[in-house]
This record gives sequence, structure tokens and C-alpha cells, in this order.
Amino acid sequence: MQSHIVSIGLANPGNPIPQENISRFMQMAHGLDSSESRKLSFVYRKSGIQQRYSALKDFNHEDPDKFNFFPNNNTLEPFPGTASRMHVFRKEAPLLANLAIQRCLLKADELPGNVTHLVLVSCTGMYAPGVEMDIIQAMGFSNTIERYAIHFMGCYAAFNAIKLADRICRSEPEAKVLLVGVELCTIHFQKDYNEDNVIANALFGDGAAAVLIKTSAGGLGIKQYQSNILIEGESEMAWSIGDFGFEMKLSKYIPELLSNGIQEFKINLEKKFGISRISQFAIHPGGKQILRKIEAAFGIGEKQNFHSHRILEKFGNMSSVTILFVLAAILEDPTIQGEILAMGFGPGLTLETLLIEK
Repeated sequence: MQSHIVSIGLANPGNPIPQENISRFMQMAHGLDSSESRKLSFVYRKSGIQQRYSALKDFNHEDPDKFNFFPNNNTLEPFPGTASRMHVFRKEAPLLANLAIQRCLLKADELPGNVTHLVLVSCTGMYAPGVEMDIIQAMGFSNTIERYAIHFMGCYAAFNAIKLADRICRSEPEAKVLLVGVELCTIHFQKDYNEDNVIANALFGDGAAAVLIKTSAGGLGIKQYQSNILIEGESEMAWSIGDFGFEMKLSKYIPELLSNGIQEFKINLEKKFGISRISQFAIHPGGKQILRKIEAAFGIGEKQNFHSHRILEKFGNMSSVTILFVLAAILEDPTIQGEILAMGFGPGLTLETLLIEK
């Protein structure tokens, strides 16, 4: 029997923050004049994002007196260091993950004690013993549960977790693997006004997803997968730990590089997955331009990748958990049947592909 994604639970912190509100916060935080403010506002309007979620409520406000995390002044000085940001992660990430897990297990009518393996995914925070240990205690999982952590792989990390879960299920047919992704991207806001920060600040949001994978006859069947690395894009997308949180390198040339990479690997992808006969796609919504470039490279229409656009619009890019939100929407959509090709991208530059069937 094939391993399947049988249920997905989702969670986001607080209430959605309109993209326009975040734009105004950024104009204040960057100290922009009216000319630069108009340019930044244009970027936000064209992002394809209407709202995002954040563990920090400060992004809803322009008035520093209303800030809870950042200093109560226009310069945001002293700017919060990495320790302060990790304190937020350690407090908020387990709570968000637990909510997603509860929703996932409820949908599957599965008891926590039946989960045999736990795979934690995050690139926005880490500590030891770790989020997974806090989850095990809070959820009442068995003390014999096997736990794994996939850190710092970026937006494609959930694909590796799904592959790991599939291989566990293939070797242990009775296994019930819980994949938990939690990303608090917005706690790493950087105020220096440069290209990398402008792009990152306009795109990323916070969220968590829990996915139950087991040998089953229903859900999203895991069929095949493949990895491709575009070495020439290594310097265009990167993620490092700095004194003031995690710092992202995210070039505006990423969509073009991905498009060229797809063209380079298209023949191999056709041999592996038979892309020409697939009508439904789940492309990681790393940004509006990324979706358009990849769709153009494959010659597919927006309707064939509809849920990726909708998730970007409602949640922004939540790094590794974003594709899980897309798969959750596909799982709940009664109009979608047959094979779906999922794709994700991240530092490396890495391209992950996953063929599933509903």
C-alpha cells in the first residue's frame, strides 16, 4: 500500500494584517521620504499579497507608542538582537505548532498516542532540546516516539520531510508520521533599506502546519520525487544568522534563475513525471513573479495552479510551511482529482519536485 498525506492542520498567529498596514510600518521603520515611500508602496501593491500573519503585532501600527517588541521610537533603536527574536520563537512556535497538530489529528480522528514518528521543520528558529520536545510534552505523545528535526533548509524543507516520512512508512508499514512545520519569518525583520530586505519584508509571513502521513488508501498519495540543484544560483538566495536575527539574501533575479533552471531540467522532469500530461500543479508561492515565471516555463495557466496564488494572497510566503498550506487547500478541494505536481525552491539554489495523486 502507498503512503498518503491523510490530513493537514493549519495555524497562524493572531489576526491577519493588511499588506497596506505593513507597508506603512516599513516606510516608517526605514525612515523613507515621500518619494521612496511611494516606491515601496508600489512594491507592496504589486506583490500579489493582500494580508499576512505575524507573531509580532507591531507591524499593524505606525505609532511607536503601540509597539510591544520593537523599541517605542521611530528609529527602533536599540534594535532587537538575535536573542530577543529567539525568545519570541521559543515562546510562540510551540503554541502555534500544537494548534496545527490538534487540528490535523482531529481531522484524521487519530489519537496523539498513536503517532510513531515526529518530524519538525523550521528555518526561523532553533534551540535544544527543541520545539519537538515541547510538542511531545504538550500533546501527550508516547515517550517512545522517534523525533527528527530539519533546520535551516528554507522554503523547500517540507519536501524533504515528506520524503523522509514516505521512506519511514515504506520501511515500517504501521508507522504514523507527523510532519510539523512552524515558521516565524517576521521576527527577523531587518530595517536596513536595501534590495534584499525590501523583497523579504514585502513577502514573508508566519504560520504552522501539521501533516499526518501513513500507509492508507485515501488522501494524497505520494508517488515520486526528485531534487535538482542550480549551483549558479547559490549566491542569489541565502540565509545566515546575524547579530540582529536571521539575515536573508534574496535577489530580484531569483524568478529568472528558476525559469532558466526549469528549462534546463525540463527533459529530465518530463521523463521522471510526465509533466505534459499533468493538469494540476502546486508550486511554492515564493512570490508573484516566481509563480508567473514557473507557469510560463511549463506552459500552464494560473487556473492549473490556482491554490498557490490564493495562499500567496491570503498568507504571503511562510517559508517551508507555505507548500503545506497549498496541499491542504488541494486536499479539501473536491474538484481536484488525479496527479498533482508540487514544486518548491530554496537556498542552494535547490528545486524540489513531488508527484502526488488524489
